[in-house]
Amino acid sequence: MNALPILEPVMDQACCDPVAEPALGAEEAKQKALVFKALADPNRLRLLSIVKAESSGECCVCDLTEPLDLGQPTVSHHLKILVDAGLLHREKRGTWAYYSLVPGALDEVAGILAKL
Repeated sequence: MNALPILEPVMDQACCDPVAEPALGAEEAKQKALVFKALADPNRLRLLSIVKAESSGECCVCDLTEPLDLGQPTVSHHLKILVDAGLLHREKRGTWAYYSLVPGALDEVAGILAKL
């Protein structure tokens, strides 16, 4: 019967190089993740595309319910998330709210990925 050789661990070498500092700090990553979380919903992506495609550069909330076939409270909820993520700007005029893209917001989203 052949005895198996006894392997000894090598103690003088590190298994790999130390990890570099992350490009994003914890708080910054948390903030950036809110943007991607907002974009992770198909209805919110559709809302952004509708607002972006509008020739005037803005849409009234009253014009956003029909294309999505959703109720006004649901559309308003999705719009709030997009506003909180810094993607849309909200302007109240009388009883209606108008939404427009925050200038440079979509370019910033693309830039987040490019920096990683």
